[in-house]
Amino acid sequence: MAALAYNLGKREINHYFSVRSAKVLALVAVLLLAACHLASRRYRGNDSCEYLLSSGRFLGEKVWQPHSCMMHKYKISEAKNCLVDKHIAFIGDSRIRQLFYSFVKIINPQFKEEGNKHENIPFEDKTASVKVDFLWHPEVNGSMKQCIKVWTEDSIAKPHVIVAGAATWSIKIHNGSSEALSQYKMNITSIAPLLEKLAKTSDVYWVLQDPVYEDLLSENRKMITNEKIDAYNEAAVSILNSSTRNSKSNVKMFSVSKLIAQETIMESLDGLHLPESSRETTAMILMNVYCNKILKPVDGSCCQPRPPVTLIQKLAACFFTLSIIGYLIFYIIHRNAHRKNKPCTDLESGEEKKNIINTPVSSLEILLQSFCKLGLIMAYFYMCDRANLFMKENKFYTHSSFFIPIIYILVLGVFYNENTKETKVLNREQTDEWKGWMQLVILIYHISGASTFLPVYMHIRVLVAAYLFQTGYGHFSYFWIKGDFGIYRVCQVLFRLNFLVVVLCIVMDRPYQFYYFVPLVTVWFMVIYVTLALWPQIIQKKANGNCFWHFGLLLKLGFLLLFICFLAYSQGAFEKIFSLWPLSKCFELKGNVYEWWFRWRLDRYVFFHGMLFAFIYLALQKRQILSEGKGEPLFSNKISNFLLFISVVSFLTYSIWASSCKNKAECNELHPSVSVVQILAFILIRNIPGYARSVYSSFFAWFGKISLELFICQYHIWLAADTRGILVLIPGNPMLNIIVSTFIFVCVAHEISQITNDLAQIIIPKDNSSLLKRLACIAAFFCGLLILSSIQDKSKH
Repeated sequence: MAALAYNLGKREINHYFSVRSAKVLALVAVLLLAACHLASRRYRGNDSCEYLLSSGRFLGEKVWQPHSCMMHKYKISEAKNCLVDKHIAFIGDSRIRQLFYSFVKIINPQFKEEGNKHENIPFEDKTASVKVDFLWHPEVNGSMKQCIKVWTEDSIAKPHVIVAGAATWSIKIHNGSSEALSQYKMNITSIAPLLEKLAKTSDVYWVLQDPVYEDLLSENRKMITNEKIDAYNEAAVSILNSSTRNSKSNVKMFSVSKLIAQETIMESLDGLHLPESSRETTAMILMNVYCNKILKPVDGSCCQPRPPVTLIQKLAACFFTLSIIGYLIFYIIHRNAHRKNKPCTDLESGEEKKNIINTPVSSLEILLQSFCKLGLIMAYFYMCDRANLFMKENKFYTHSSFFIPIIYILVLGVFYNENTKETKVLNREQTDEWKGWMQLVILIYHISGASTFLPVYMHIRVLVAAYLFQTGYGHFSYFWIKGDFGIYRVCQVLFRLNFLVVVLCIVMDRPYQFYYFVPLVTVWFMVIYVTLALWPQIIQKKANGNCFWHFGLLLKLGFLLLFICFLAYSQGAFEKIFSLWPLSKCFELKGNVYEWWFRWRLDRYVFFHGMLFAFIYLALQKRQILSEGKGEPLFSNKISNFLLFISVVSFLTYSIWASSCKNKAECNELHPSVSVVQILAFILIRNIPGYARSVYSSFFAWFGKISLELFICQYHIWLAADTRGILVLIPGNPMLNIIVSTFIFVCVAHEISQITNDLAQIIIPKDNSSLLKRLACIAAFFCGLLILSSIQDKSKH
């Protein structure tokens, strides 16, 4: 009765809310959000530097998140590369001196805070020709004015960056008098034109005064109150912003340190100076402001201009635009023709005469419709991760942000369970379920930033390996049972695997290897195909007649294992193979194939393990050693219980080892050999009990059918900055933002899956002669693409 009520309720929901209506709702949401963000950009401005300098919040302890953009954490080498042949000058009081020290320590962490505090402090890194000076001018007075005035003279070399600020000394010396504030206003008014003149050729920043923690201030500083500091800051902002009459001031207000200080000043030792962690954050913000536009780090979207549109991207935009126009014309013509064929009323009888005309959907219409939809989807991809329309934020890991969503989806997965159509080991429903829950866990891992937590990282590595294991198992089983080595099958698989990635490489201007998972699966699929298709072709039908062929196949697999071991321990040979043109264009990342070698080597045995498992399982199945009936255990009770016990122990042992892993490099070295332990343990636990094989989670299986699209689409429309950050559609409400962005993301992935299937049927015909012609056209397309890509690369350099 409960099952009947559940099914009736599900039908009722599906009647009102289907996948199609969900996609329409997602489209409406995208249009509304795009309009809101566009209006916000026009109203508040499109300069992310202003947001970086003036607003933000702490995600957690010592993790600062600027408003609407991402902040990069600069390494020593990056800082030196950015500041080569540069001169940076800090001018002001003890607070500016603190900022100077923190900035210099980004370049040279060994630099010590020593010497006379009330004098100038020089720093120079001769290897990078970087010069950073601190000039002691604790008050805005004639002395500071003279120092700045010297730089305005044409004959004097000017600093590339000037960071200035002072006020607390004026408050302290003059005991917080109103006359001192008036004098401060006069002095800063006289300095403002000089700073404005310097700002035309240099980057000039005026650092507003941070609040103090009044309870900790010493007696001789008690007159420095937050009320006084606010008055001095208001005077500085008012005067510097009004220094130019008809245009915006070129002197940038560095006010973000105030926000940082409000959260951390309680940790100050004296109530006046910020704790070291806050100073480091402020210095890193300054580094981002200047260096992001020079080095253009992927995870540093603040202060970065929109990347220029390449020739290939322009051609792709023209193609999709023409596809949309073509489909609209086709739709209008088809609609007019449909109106003419509408049923007409017989005047004598008053009955409708039905024109029985069957109009099948043509391949051209499906083609145009698919490319029209794909064009709109790619426009959304570009808006999310290239056009700087939507906001981006840095990831921040907490245990709750990872484990709570995991528990939530597991509860949903258990709740939505149904009976399987068949009860074989790794049946279709079960493999879809497996792909689904693994993909959802990997998505949560990516968006929560859990890669920083090593035990989680090691378990996720097993999930990726399990996905590849399952792929190896599936492709081997197909070729072994069907014996179908025709070109149609190969082209179908390659098209479905690579279509979306190729389109994204063109639209998002990214190399093929950037989407590393698809190249990995593609290469291993070809390895499986070549291994089984090469003479002698050994398939199940042939092997059943003579057991000798089983040894022949094992010999093939043995040679494959030797070849894998050779490449794994011969990096030079591997790089020579994949550095050959045109393979280099596919597998190079940042000018070399090291990343490809690392990814391939990390899971080098798992496809082989999947093939070997498929061979052993199918051999046991053929000899009827396995009991795969509904509700029956896979083996006899004793053997089943023993294998279950061993599997549970193995599963837990691996989990304990992965959780206690301390060194990432060492664990990665062991991973290829030991990951199969947990994979096989899971398969046995999931399939030995008959009742476990007889049910599956329809919730996970639904996601499993679009798992590839989910994995690839997350790069740009769920995460941001090529997976380094998080896409922000709804600022200020992280929970609502995740819900809305996830809903749109899943709808897009599902639609792309359908588009890929439709196009595969049209572009890859079953007729061999037609297929060869199509392949020639595809080859010509890729040759043109490679030539254009090479021309683009040369023009960039």
